[in-house]
Amino acid sequence: MPASPLPQLPPLLEAPAFPSLRRGPLTTLQVNLGYRCNQACSHCHVNAGPTRTEMMDGATVALIPPVLAARGLRCLDLTGGAPELHPQFRELVVAARRLGVEVIDRCNLTILSEPGQEDLAHFLADQGVTVVASLPCYAADNVDRQRGSGVFARSIAALRQLNALGYGQPGSGLLLHLVYNPQGPTLPPPQAQLEAEYRRVLAAEFGVVFTSLYALANMPIQRFARWLEAQGQLVAYQALLQAQHRPENLAQVMCRSLISVDWQGWLFDCDFNQQLGLAAAGSRPRPHLRALLEWDPEGDPVVVADHCFGCTAGGGSSCGGALGSS
Repeated sequence: MPASPLPQLPPLLEAPAFPSLRRGPLTTLQVNLGYRCNQACSHCHVNAGPTRTEMMDGATVALIPPVLAARGLRCLDLTGGAPELHPQFRELVVAARRLGVEVIDRCNLTILSEPGQEDLAHFLADQGVTVVASLPCYAADNVDRQRGSGVFARSIAALRQLNALGYGQPGSGLLLHLVYNPQGPTLPPPQAQLEAEYRRVLAAEFGVVFTSLYALANMPIQRFARWLEAQGQLVAYQALLQAQHRPENLAQVMCRSLISVDWQGWLFDCDFNQQLGLAAAGSRPRPHLRALLEWDPEGDPVVVADHCFGCTAGGGSSCGGALGSS
C-alpha cells in the first residue's frame, strides 16, 4: 500500500498548541453503544474487543430519539465496538428512521457472519441504513495483520452480500463507504488516488463495488499509542502530525458539527476526546445526553489537545474521510 514515510524529526522542545475552535450548528449525534466487539484490531482507539462488557443501558438508548427530534438533527452515527451487538440496535435504528434521520452503521463487516446476525444485512438494507465499513487495505495479508486471521476473506464475503442487496450500486440509494487506515505511523496517501486503486482491485479480483472510500489517520491514543510507544515511535508520530498540520482543514473538522456520546450517555466533542475522558464544554462540568433536550451547543468552545493534529494533518481526517487534498 502506498504511504507517506515517517520523517526523522528531532523531539519537539515546545510543541505548538492546537488552535482554538468553536462549534457550528449541530447536525450529527454520534453514539458509542458499547465496547464489545467480535474483533480486536491493532489500530483501535476504543480498545474494543470480545471481552469488553460496557454497554449503553436502555434508559439512555431511549433518550436518543427525543434528542434527535429536539435538536432537529439530520444524522445518527452509530459506533462501538460493534454497535450491532447492542440488543437495542435494531429498535434504535427503526426509531431514528421513522424520524427521517439518516442512520450510519460503522460496521466491521465480519459482524454480518456472526451467529445470530445472519439477517443483519437485510435489516440494514430494508431500513436504508448507510454502511461505513472498515477495510483497511485491499490486500489480505495487510488486513489480517491489522485485524486478525481470516478477516479479509470474511470482509469480502460481507461486501458481496451487501452488493447483492444493492449497497454501493449506482441508483440504489444504499450507500456503502469503505474505510482505510494506514498500517503504522504514517499519514494516509491521497484519498482520491487510493479510492481509484481500491475500485480497480476490488472490482477486478472480487467483483465488489462501493460508493466511496474514507482515508482516516490513526490517532495516537489508547491501543495504537501503546503500540507506538513500544516501537519507540510515539514522539516521532506526534511530531509528524504537528509538522503536517494544515490550518485550512480547521473549517471542516467533525467536532464543529458532531457531538459524541459514550456508552454511559456522557457528551464529548468527538470520539477521540471520549476515549481520553475530555468532556465537552457546556453549561455543566460533565454534560449528559439528556442536556441536549434543552441545550444547543452551537458557539461553545471545543476541547482540543495535541491529538487533534491527527484530524488536520495532510489531507485531514474526519468521520467522513479526508477534508482536502494531501
